[in-house]
Amino acid sequence: MNVVSLAGGIGAARFLRGLVRAVDPASLTVVANTGDDLAIHGLHVSPDLDTITYTLGGGVHPEQGWGRAEETFTVAAELKGRYGQPDWFTLGDRDIATHLVRARVIGEGGTLTDATRTIASAWDLPFALLPMTDATVATRVRTSDGRELHFQEWWVGERAASPIDRVWLEGGEDARATDAVVAAIEGADLVVLCPSNPVVSIGTILDIAPVRELLRDKPVVGVSPIVGGRVVRGMADKLLPAVGAEVSAAGVAGLYADFLDGWVIDTADAASADAIRATGVDVAVTDTMMVDVDVSTRLAETAVGMLGTLQAA
Repeated sequence: MNVVSLAGGIGAARFLRGLVRAVDPASLTVVANTGDDLAIHGLHVSPDLDTITYTLGGGVHPEQGWGRAEETFTVAAELKGRYGQPDWFTLGDRDIATHLVRARVIGEGGTLTDATRTIASAWDLPFALLPMTDATVATRVRTSDGRELHFQEWWVGERAASPIDRVWLEGGEDARATDAVVAAIEGADLVVLCPSNPVVSIGTILDIAPVRELLRDKPVVGVSPIVGGRVVRGMADKLLPAVGAEVSAAGVAGLYADFLDGWVIDTADAASADAIRATGVDVAVTDTMMVDVDVSTRLAETAVGMLGTLQAA
C-alpha cells in the first residue's frame, strides 16, 4: 500500500515515528511544509523538513522536539558577540552543517528537492521526504496593529505576542507542487494528514496547486491537532480564528471538508464525533496524545485502519 503523508514539524514528526511502524516505510512518502522556510545568515533554513529529518533520523533534541541533540552554539555566540548580528533565530553548530549542505546543493544548481534527498540520505531515512514545492514561498501574517511579518518573525522573534488578523502564503499563487509530489499523490492508496497546524503547515501545502485538487480523488484520513478544544502545542488557537475556523476538532475538520474522508479525534472530543459524522466524514476516537512512540504507533494504526472502513462504505 502506497501512503502519502502531509506534514508540518514537531507534531508530524512524532506521528511519523508511529506511521513508519504502521506501514512499510519503503511505501511511504512524506510531503513537508516549506512555508516556514527562511534565509538566516545567507543559509536556507527549512524548519519542518529538518525537524522530520532529525526526529526520524534519531538526532533530534529529545526535550525540545526540534533542533539537534547535544547541540553547541559557538558560531551563534560569535555572530552575536563579535559581529552584532541579530539572534532572534539561533542556529546551532550541528544544525548549521545541514544548512550548509542545503546551500551547496542549491548553489550548484540543484533544487530544494535535490538538497532534501541528499540530507535525508545522510540520515538514512527509510521513507521518501519531499518539500511541497521547489518554488520560493513564505508564510506571512498581518498583526492586529497592521504590521506584516514573516511567520517565523512573529512566532519565534515575537513569541506570537501580537494578535493576527490575516495569514497568507506569499508566492503561493504562482508556485506548483513538484513532479515528485504530484506523482506520489497520484500513486497513493491513502493520504494521511499529520496532526500538524491546519493553517500554517497542512494549510500551506494545500495552497500549492494542484495538491488540494488531487486529494479530492483520494481516500484522505486526518488526525486532529486539537484535543479538548485546545492545541497540544504550537499556536493554532491564535491562527484558526484568523481564517474563520473554530478552535476544535470539528472546526479543523471543516477546513478540509472538500476532500476529507476520515478524521481521528481524541477521546476528549468524543462528544463531537456524531456532529462530524453528520458532515459525511467517518470518525475514529482514540488517544492522540503522543507521549511516546507506542502511542504514536497505535494512533497511526488507527488512522491507516480507517481505509478499510472507507473502502467498505
